Amino acid sequence: MQYVPGDDHHKVVLYALSTCGWCARTKQLLTDLGVEFSYVYVDLLTGDEQGTVVKEVEKWNPRLSFPTIVIDGSKVIVGFREEEIRKAVGA
Repeated sequence: MQYVPGDDHHKVVLYALSTCGWCARTKQLLTDLGVEFSYVYVDLLTGDEQGTVVKEVEKWNPRLSFPTIVIDGSKVIVGFREEEIRKAVGA
C-alpha cells in the first residue's frame, strides 16, 4: 500500500491497476480533493501478496473490476463515479 497524505475525514483505500486509465483518474481525483488515502496497484504485486489482495478486493467487489474504492471499511464504489466519490468523501 502506498500512502497519500491529505485531509483525514475518512479511511479511503483504492485498489487499482497500474495500466487502468479510470484508476489513474480516480487516484488523481482523490489527490485533487485533498483526501488522505492509501492505494495499491494489484497488478504490480506478486505471489502470495497479490493473492491476498485479490481475495480482499473480491470480498468488496466479487467481479474484481477496477478501480474499487473502499471508504470507512463499509462503503464501496466500483468504477470512476466522480459525483459519488465526491459525496462519499465529503468534498
